[in-house]
Amino acid sequence: MPYIWGMSAHIEVMPGVRIPLTELSFMFTRSGGPGGQNVNKVATRVELLFDVEASPSLDDRQKAAVRSALRARIGSDGVLRVQAQDSRSQWQNRQRAAERLAALLRVALRPRKKRVASRPTSGSREERFRTKKKKGAIKRFRGRVSPDD
Repeated sequence: MPYIWGMSAHIEVMPGVRIPLTELSFMFTRSGGPGGQNVNKVATRVELLFDVEASPSLDDRQKAAVRSALRARIGSDGVLRVQAQDSRSQWQNRQRAAERLAALLRVALRPRKKRVASRPTSGSREERFRTKKKKGAIKRFRGRVSPDD
């Protein structure tokens, strides 16, 4: 779990990948939903902004992986947005937004398994030929009927 304002000045995504807090920016707005006076007065909703394109913490390959995996969350300006409004505390929402960012980046940067090419089994090939023969026979019988038949 990333610890934001305190001893640690970065978010540990995975071994070898750290995002310094200086690369993140936070925006605060009033949260929606129930909560009475607190919701109406206090800006507890947190929107974390992370500029993927300008980040020196990620190399080009990692940036491409993040862009590909999180394209729905990244705007045309190359900024990744993560929101949190679960808690009545701005501090806790800030923590949750950082955790969500780390989780998203962890999934995006996870190494993918390469597909191993395989060959069709002999049974599947035989089944394919049987269905082709059957379809061909059906099509052959679709012609005009002669008076001799």
